[in-house]
Amino acid sequence: MPRQPRLEVTGLPHHIVQRGVDHQAVFYDRDCYLCYLHLLDAYAKQLDVNVHSWCLMTNHVHLLVTPTISGTLSRLMQQLNRRYVQQINTRFERTGHLWAGRFKASVVGEQRYLLSCMRYIELNPVRAGMVDHPQAYAWSSWHANVGERLSRLVKPHPEYLALGSNASQRQACYRSLVLAGEDPAVTRQLRDATQQNVAFGSAKFAQQIKAMLGREVVSRPRGRPKKIREDDY
Repeated sequence: MPRQPRLEVTGLPHHIVQRGVDHQAVFYDRDCYLCYLHLLDAYAKQLDVNVHSWCLMTNHVHLLVTPTISGTLSRLMQQLNRRYVQQINTRFERTGHLWAGRFKASVVGEQRYLLSCMRYIELNPVRAGMVDHPQAYAWSSWHANVGERLSRLVKPHPEYLALGSNASQRQACYRSLVLAGEDPAVTRQLRDATQQNVAFGSAKFAQQIKAMLGREVVSRPRGRPKKIREDDY
């Protein structure tokens, strides 16, 4: 069965997850993280892709990005992944793959869905038990989005900008939103949408994307289909 085409909608944010082969590490030291961020910044600017949120974990990557030109989402990840592997293989005198096949992605809806996605991304190190607070983890956009660090990489999304009338208000509001914690049901919805390459948003949003693309964009139920019995009818 042929693979379903990548879900990509120009002008809308997408949550991307790229994992290492067999869940193995893809970042070995500080220079690896810096190398990846430098390449992400360069290719995102070259392809006019806006980066809103990111987190580099030891063995995988989370990005929230908006492509402004058709087809650039896949091009960004292909060029970024290929060049990063070349750099790492050369530096550590290794060969072979680093990333586990195609990246996972979902198109992200409006308002609370986008902000929930940003929170999910930046709380990854806390959820994994690596740190107790997102501030304690160096390799995420938390520091930029709460005003602790200037960033040439992060471009705020309009939904983030709507959190306040000035930078201080937005940063304080966003900090409170992230630290308020996650809704487990929303987290499950986000994970399913990203894994299945569908929409993360309201039912209305999913219908809009379906009308645009002419394909189903909602998550399928987990597990095996229920057996049909005679007394079900």
